[in-house]
Parts: sequence; structure tokens; C-alpha cells
Amino acid sequence: MNQPNNIIDNIIIRTDLNPGDLGYVIYRHGILYGKEYNYGISFETYVGAGIYEFYKNYIPELDRVWICEHNNTIVGFVLLMHRENNTAQLRYFYLEPAYRGIGLGKKLMKLYMDFLKEKGYQSSYLWTTHELEAAASLYTRHGFQLTEEKESTAFGKPLKEQRYDLFMV
Repeated sequence: MNQPNNIIDNIIIRTDLNPGDLGYVIYRHGILYGKEYNYGISFETYVGAGIYEFYKNYIPELDRVWICEHNNTIVGFVLLMHRENNTAQLRYFYLEPAYRGIGLGKKLMKLYMDFLKEKGYQSSYLWTTHELEAAASLYTRHGFQLTEEKESTAFGKPLKEQRYDLFMV
């Protein structure tokens, strides 16, 4: 068995929130997106506000987090947040650089899609930016379609925010 499979086999994916999880996810988003895409502090505060909104409205039967841990460190994260009209929003999907390309992103998307179907959501959407091409490719492979683009400077630099929608059949 090659090394990447050994790593993925040792990653624990949990769906319960522990103290420190949400703050850590905000922190890592700020660090990673600052380093990789030159997003400013406004991006970190955007993530913080969204994480707060998620927790404030958290209903375990409708919402879900998937927290990936390896050697007691969070290495990946995604959440499903319920919205009006039986819609779900995918938010804060991230993987630490050393854990990309090993199938963990695909595994998280499968868990997301399975929960979406299990709970009977009629649709799902997400917002991303034009710079996150690998993420967009993962979303479109799961049926999400680009439905909206808008110019933005919300994250400290000019970019295009993009909305992707998925309609369940």
C-alpha cells in the first residue's frame, strides 16, 4: 500500500464539535488563504462571522460538520448549514496542503452529498472565488453548476465571487 492511502486510513472524520474547533477553523482559513491567495484579514473576519452564524443556528438534525483529524490535529473541514426552503449551504471546505491530492476532498464531498440526500434537501449552494479552481472542479463533478459571478474586493483584493448551485432530482 502506498503512503497516501496509509495517511487517509489514519484520518479520523468526526461530526461532533469540541471546544476550540470553530476558532481553529477560522484561524487556519486566515493563515492558508492569506498565504496561498493573498486574502486579507477581511476574509478571516468573514469566515468568523459565518462560523458564528452556523453555531448560533445549529440544529444537529439539519446541520453537520465534518472535521478531519490526523495525529490529533485538524487537517480538513467542511460544514453543511441549513437554509430556508429546504436548501443547504456548503461552507468552509478546506484541507491542509499536505493532505490534498490523497482523496480526502472526494471523501468529504461524498459525506456531504450523502447527508444532503439523507435529510431530503431539495438543493444546495456554495460561494467560492474564481481562484479556487481545484475546488470548483470537485463541486462540478458532484453536479454543482456555476450560476452567478460578481466582481468583489471583499477579501482585500479584486476577484470574482462565484455561486454554484445543485438541484436534487
